[in-house]
Amino acid sequence: MLIGLLSDTHSYFDDRIRHHLTGCDEIWHAGDVGDEKVLDELQTIAPLRAVFGNIDDRSVRTRCPETLVFDANGLKVLITHIGGYPGRYAPAARPLLQRERPGLFICGHSHILRVMPDRQLGLLHLNPGAAGRHGFHKVRTLLKFRVEDGRVQDLQAVELGPRV
Repeated sequence: MLIGLLSDTHSYFDDRIRHHLTGCDEIWHAGDVGDEKVLDELQTIAPLRAVFGNIDDRSVRTRCPETLVFDANGLKVLITHIGGYPGRYAPAARPLLQRERPGLFICGHSHILRVMPDRQLGLLHLNPGAAGRHGFHKVRTLLKFRVEDGRVQDLQAVELGPRV
């Protein structure tokens, strides 16, 4: 199962995003979608799983939950927008992680691409950075990877170009 993971589009969608996500089996969006038209565009490429972020309005919040927990090819996945990272989890994320015990924890919000194992909780943490133009990041990014037999494989960071 090939996954395209992005976050923090802030209403921005371009052909580079479409190019890199074409061929994915699913697309996962970790919040701060912005305009719900971004969701519509992503759904034309592949099935979409998305959570809302702190900038998202009622239209996006109606379509997307705050948190998703699901199984992907034997891997338990937890996605929320504001999650922090190993050693510095957001206060709301800590009880979710303790209760759900995912193998993969995904969040956005920071606009900083991170791939970090959490050996204490036995999970992999992913933040795809920001695919949009709003924020302090200099390069727009997303992640692609495969989920096979309960594991993340072939993880690839994709640079979409400069923020401006």
